[in-house]
Parts: sequence; structure tokens; C-alpha cells
Amino acid sequence: MKEFFNIHPTLLEYDKKARELCKEAFSEIDRISMHNQHKMLAAFIDNGVSESHLGLSTGYGYGDRGRDTLEQVFAQAVGAEDSLIRHNFVSGTHTLTVMLFGVLRPGDTMLCLTGRPYDTLIGVLGIDTPTEGSLADFGINYEQVELDDKGEPDIKEIKTRLAQKKYKVAYIQRSRGYSLRPSLTIDKIGELCRAVREVSPDTLILVDNCYGEFVDTVEPLSVGADLIAGSLIKNPGGGIAPTGGYIAGRKDLVELCGYRLTAPGVGREVGASLGHNRELYMGLFAAPHTVGEALKTAAYAGALFELLGYESTPKYDAKRADIIESVLLRTPEALIAFCQGMQKGAPVDSFVTPEPWDMPGYDDRVIMAAGAFTLGASIELSADAPLREPYAAWLQGGLNFASGQAGVLLGAQSMVDKGIIKL
Repeated sequence: MKEFFNIHPTLLEYDKKARELCKEAFSEIDRISMHNQHKMLAAFIDNGVSESHLGLSTGYGYGDRGRDTLEQVFAQAVGAEDSLIRHNFVSGTHTLTVMLFGVLRPGDTMLCLTGRPYDTLIGVLGIDTPTEGSLADFGINYEQVELDDKGEPDIKEIKTRLAQKKYKVAYIQRSRGYSLRPSLTIDKIGELCRAVREVSPDTLILVDNCYGEFVDTVEPLSVGADLIAGSLIKNPGGGIAPTGGYIAGRKDLVELCGYRLTAPGVGREVGASLGHNRELYMGLFAAPHTVGEALKTAAYAGALFELLGYESTPKYDAKRADIIESVLLRTPEALIAFCQGMQKGAPVDSFVTPEPWDMPGYDDRVIMAAGAFTLGASIELSADAPLREPYAAWLQGGLNFASGQAGVLLGAQSMVDKGIIKL
């Protein structure tokens, strides 16, 4: 490390201690990654993936065997009846929007079980400020159940609300977004699904699965969810997919989402792959290992900053629900310094100095450290945060642990250079 980067010797001692603290956590991450990699390999083999599937289609994309087989592979890997996995989902928010519009109809009501959703979904829902084209604009109602005092879903209140009226959809956001509530483990998602089924068995359970894919040995569909959705420039793209998203779950519901993605009566039968099949296959195959490397980076960051006197969540040795690690840096100066230092450890645009800016879809100025091969790819090492208390950096990704470790250390070194961390 010291041969290539100007890291303070005392900080390197903290690095050594952090890696020692993480030994058991790394071992558990390796166990889960191996399980998921074997599962993924079996899905490729069982569906007879061949060189012919890696080609391209143009125009309407009728009969694209590679596209259709990829969706079968993905469905098997996540325990789904069916899936849509397409490069023309432009973001996670777009994918979630297609899922919601696919199953909800005017007059329906959805109930979010996990409090206020992620910032970029607010416009989709049409809450706070009416938005043209939102769910609210189409007469679809939104309600939410606030989290309890511990930041956990309030199971008792959820059951009460479900017993009082009919909800078409119960919506679960697995990851914390820009909040400090715990992300949801598979066990917690299963508990929520059982609560919904107990009181309102006809209510559809939809999960925003972003940042959580392949973190555990099963996905939310295996514990009761009807549909899951996420982005391919997060976990399931393996750092190789250049864009895209997925929806997976019950076959009839995936079909409805296909009609929303393209056109009623046409659905999933169209959509040229335009040469992206090879990247999507490679990314999906690499995903279990890449997610494991990101999880190691997150655990290591938690351990290092705990040793440096900062609170981070989850703790380095906690059971992981997603790839995100939050480090509470306490001041805007510390947050900016950390992000600027991490940027120096990026393989792309390391010379850029990130600054807070007014990012579309967010209420506060946001700073982002993200020198990535794919613009905005959260599975590549990045850190971002709105400039608001408690000035926490939300760290995620890392294509391999060695580069993730370096990026985190350079973030800490930047805080040392600016006199924020005293060694």
C-alpha cells in the first residue's frame, strides 16, 4: 500500500487492525458468495447458455433467444417464476416505476410498510408536490406506515392498517436510502410478508430490492414477496452491465409489467438487445463474487472508522442486508473531505474534486464520489450523501476489495490532511 499511495503510517496501522477485526465477517461473506456463485453457475448450465445467446438483435427484437434465455437464467437465480431483465430500463427508479404502474390501477391504494421511500421515488408517487404523470396523477393513492422508535417496520401498526381497508399493494424498500434506519434482512422481509398474508392475503407484496441482491443466499421472493425490482448498475450487473434493470416474481405480474414497459398486447416479445446480451450475461455471472467484494469493503470501512472514533452502521461484524455502509462524519467539512479523498482512489476520474450540487430529484445538495467505468454504477466504489445532519456518507460498492480498501483509506487520509482526524 505505502509503495503506491501516500498514507500516514499510523493510518496504515489502523488499516491492519481493521482487517484483523473483519476476519470472521469476511469468512461469512465468502460462504454466502460461494453459495450464490454455485447457484448462478447452475442456472447458466440448466438453461443451456451458449455462444449463440450472446449475439445481438435489432429492430423489434422478435425471437431474441439471448434476451429470453437471460430472463430464464435470472429468474432461476433469484427464485422467480419469471423475469424481465432489459438494458432499456434506464435506472432503478424507472424499473420501480414500471413495476408499480404495471400492477396498480386508478382507484387502487398502495401502502408502504417501511416509512418514507427513497428521495427519487417521491415524484413517481406524486406525494408532497403533485407531479405530472405520477401515480397520484392517475388516481392511485399512496399511504405509509411510519417506522417505530428503533427505525424498524411497525408490524402491529401494519396489521392494523391492513385490517381497516383494502390495499392493492404492500410496498417494501429493502435498503435504507438516505436514512439511518436498518436495511431489511431477508428474515425481516419474511416477517413483513407473513404479517401481510395473515391479515390481507390478496394484497400484492412488492419489494424494492436495490443494493440487496446476492447479499444473502435467497432473495425476497423466497420468503413471500410477489415481485422484486432493481438496477443492473447495482449488484446484479456485476460491474459489467452498462445500464439496465430487472423485475422478477410471479409470472402473471411480470407479464403486466412487460405491457407497461413496451405496449399492451406486445409486452416482453419485443425489445432489441442491440449487442448488450454479452455484457448482461457476463455481469450477472460475476455478480455473486462482485457483491461479496463490495460487502467486504463495507465491513472494512465500518471497522476502520470505528477505530478512528466514528460511528458507522451496520457494525463491521453485523449481518448484512445490503452493500451500503453509513459513516457518521458529524460535520459538512468532514463529509466533503472524505468524499474528495475517496475520489482520489477511483480508477476513472481520480483527478476530479467532487463538490456538493443541486442534484435533480433531491431536496438537499448532494456530494458524490464516484469515479466509475459505468456512470453512476453503485456496485463500483462510491460514496454519496445529502448535505444535512448527521452528515453521514453512504458508502457502497467495490469491484474488488483491494481497490475498495485503498479508496476508503484515501478518504480517511483526506480527513487527516485537512486536520479533521488527528493522528
